[in-house]
Amino acid sequence: MKQPKLLLPLGDRPVIKHCIDTLTAADITEIVVVVSTSGHDIRELLRDLPAAIAVNKVPGSDMAESVRTGLRELKGSPSGVLVCLSDHPLVSAETIRAIIRLHSNTPDSILIPAYQGKRGHPTLFPNMIISRFLSGTGKTLRDIIQENSSIVQTLNVDDDGVILDMDTEEDYKNILTRFGRR
Repeated sequence: MKQPKLLLPLGDRPVIKHCIDTLTAADITEIVVVVSTSGHDIRELLRDLPAAIAVNKVPGSDMAESVRTGLRELKGSPSGVLVCLSDHPLVSAETIRAIIRLHSNTPDSILIPAYQGKRGHPTLFPNMIISRFLSGTGKTLRDIIQENSSIVQTLNVDDDGVILDMDTEEDYKNILTRFGRR
């Protein structure tokens, strides 16, 4: 994308701020943002926001290493961990609240939102599953989901933000258009 996706504007603020604002609006009390060692601009931008910053020091690592890095920063022992991708900035606070409500009723399930039958993000992992992921190596979140398919629950939502990501300039333009309609 020629520049960090998280710093691209979305409305009146950068994408990453929009994501954090959505999480806080959904009453998430502990937020950890994982950045690379080159994420100085993002760290500076988040300095005054209610989020801890963790630095993934493994160059070129996959998302699994970033999740492990973030997990090491968590305080206490939450019943579950919501893994959010910041290149999915249109997920609504209501969707996040719905995932959390379902988690309170089914605390041992992996919860994945879906829009029109297509699974998306964020995914909520129960602590008993995600804590095992922390000590493991070589496994991805997709592996964890497949290995625990018997406890996966899909939550159908009326929120296309769960499937809209920003991997290309075209994706970003689509997100800007959809954001403008909301």
